[in-house]
Amino acid sequence: MKALLALCRLAPDDLLRDQIYRRLWTAGAIAELGGQITLLAVPITAAVLLEATPSQMGYLRAVEFLPYILLTLPAGVLLDRLRKLDVYIFGGLAASCAIATVPIAWWSNRLSMFCLYSVGFAVSTASVMTQAAAQVVLTQVVSRDRLVEANAKNALAASVAMLLGPPLAGTLIRLVSAPVAMLMTAILLLASAAIRRGLSINETPVLRHRDYWRAIHEGFRFVWSQALLVTMVVCVGLWQFCSQAATSVQILFATRLLGLSERGIGVSYTAGGIGVIAASTAGPRLAKHYGSGPVLALGFCICGTGWLLLASAPTGPLGMAAYPVMHFAYGVGAGFILVNFLALRQSATPSWMLSRMTSTMRWLMLVPAVPGALWGGWLAQHLGLRATLGLSGVASILLGSICGRLPAIRLAKSLPNPSTVSATIRSEQYPAD
Repeated sequence: MKALLALCRLAPDDLLRDQIYRRLWTAGAIAELGGQITLLAVPITAAVLLEATPSQMGYLRAVEFLPYILLTLPAGVLLDRLRKLDVYIFGGLAASCAIATVPIAWWSNRLSMFCLYSVGFAVSTASVMTQAAAQVVLTQVVSRDRLVEANAKNALAASVAMLLGPPLAGTLIRLVSAPVAMLMTAILLLASAAIRRGLSINETPVLRHRDYWRAIHEGFRFVWSQALLVTMVVCVGLWQFCSQAATSVQILFATRLLGLSERGIGVSYTAGGIGVIAASTAGPRLAKHYGSGPVLALGFCICGTGWLLLASAPTGPLGMAAYPVMHFAYGVGAGFILVNFLALRQSATPSWMLSRMTSTMRWLMLVPAVPGALWGGWLAQHLGLRATLGLSGVASILLGSICGRLPAIRLAKSLPNPSTVSATIRSEQYPAD
């Protein structure tokens, strides 16, 4: 028992000893738990209750990403005019209300794929602002030299949610149905917003009376001026294409080819959380030894290997065993990708450009997600579920092999210094760092 308590005791300089960061981390962990329930409940509602086709599953995934394409760039400019913490709180409340409409529609016998499309679009619309605001808030709470640690801890919180959320979701879905299980998500999002409320953060000045399109152009100009940012956004965007193609058919593969129950799917998703924990634990050490760029490229290969394994797995016990293995590989690979991607782009950007850099990078990275989801659904409809997973796996492995050889990624051994950014990118209307 003493040994266990010693492991749980925080180091004197641990970020979680900071009260503001600890509250943000706790609120994020609660929201992630709710997100994991929805992540499982929505596609199971579509695949099992509404008997969706592969194409409809692709449409559902595409609709969930459409707001990122439409709103991410305006969101970045708008964030320059708003308090980021307020946006973070309000977005969670809006998502909670949207999710709560699913059980209401189910109880009134009006649940349909169109309803799921609408809810997915609404929740993603709220997430566009809250996720961008969260990343900027993090840089206002944590010093730049500790961003890798902070992102790793946030990934660890997400991984804990991935451990607890899927089994909880599977049990709830089995007991009370998928739509009713989504009420838990709505409640958790309300709790998360309540924890964030009242935090005191010294934000950068709110900017007003700026030309809207000029501000968007400055964000693109900044990203385009940095070889590391351009290279990363292209590589991660291509990975998103593969990821959404594979993700759009995973539930159908589990329910229709492998015959897994809701509880079995939930338990399998837990392996993804274990994978993220492994990535969060080993990622910072690997990045310190080999560099953040090479570890990011390794993540592409690990994800692809998982999809390829599932695509080639037979039905029966071996296939059922391959399903959690695939999720574990995805958790490890995605953890390596996201932690290093976030740390590199945040470290390379001065504070006066963070909002627009975040929105620009997110937009460029997520543009391929919609065609990826649609392609995955179309391919599964015409060539089968295995073809979608197999092609996604091969493409991701090739991407990792090529990305690791690109100079901008291969030479990214340490976090860049934003002071090296050309002064010509800065607008005279922005405060000095």
